[in-house]
Amino acid sequence: MIYLNGQFLPLEEARVPVLDRGFIFGDGVYEVIPVYERRVFRLPQHLARLQASMDAIGLSNPHSVDQWRDLIERVVALNTLADQSIYLQVTRGVAKRDHAFPLEAVPTVLIMSNPLKPPSIALRESGVSAVTLADNRWLRCDIKSIALLGNVLLRQAAVAAGAMECVLLRDGFLTEGAASNIFAVRAGVLLAPPKSNLILPGITYDVVLELARASSLNHEVRPVSEAEVRGADELMLTSSTREVLPITILDGKNVGDGTPGPLTRRLMQLFDRHKLDLRLENGVKAS
Repeated sequence: MIYLNGQFLPLEEARVPVLDRGFIFGDGVYEVIPVYERRVFRLPQHLARLQASMDAIGLSNPHSVDQWRDLIERVVALNTLADQSIYLQVTRGVAKRDHAFPLEAVPTVLIMSNPLKPPSIALRESGVSAVTLADNRWLRCDIKSIALLGNVLLRQAAVAAGAMECVLLRDGFLTEGAASNIFAVRAGVLLAPPKSNLILPGITYDVVLELARASSLNHEVRPVSEAEVRGADELMLTSSTREVLPITILDGKNVGDGTPGPLTRRLMQLFDRHKLDLRLENGVKAS
């Protein structure tokens, strides 16, 4: 069951007009929000990022925070799984094909649920492989735009190389992955690229830094050079659906000793505890 423009209906019955600007131009923004035991994870932060993306493209928000919360919670309730991944998309709506903004278009709003499948224990224990690629996307990667062709091509290049993700470099510095934020560890210090127009301000990125601060883990938010990436003792990726995941092979070579490092393991444990606290708040007993 999904929500589309005022209606709750089965996904297979949903229809969007051909002239929707999301279809014609990729003129819209989106969010992906985890749900644990039917409890929406960091909803205020996700809605704040949605608002920032809408402001950046000059799109009026069709709903208040309370209205968004109600709609999202209703979609969660209409679907059966306890753990879900909510996909939320807003486009500029239906209008005659013209690059300039239409004067009276009504935004198209879609909210749908997918199963949330965090990385398996085996994958967390082994880590994943990645390849370095030149970050050739546009200069507003901070906008969570539905126009993701650049990210699609980069991710496909990684998959074609037998890797799960790419580690993107621009002008000699780390930016992010095609669908994730990237952290490096050098000499026991967690290194995070600073937020800018060149990376998406990840919600899980923020959680990782909060956990690092709360646990007094050494960390620095600063530009991370290509040399520091290639010589890292540990690498990890973070996202709403992959949570915290070690990168143990980069460009066919081991990162560190080729296994998840101690700081990555610690952050995975802290994130798991953070999720467990959320589950316990919802009345779910620890196993």
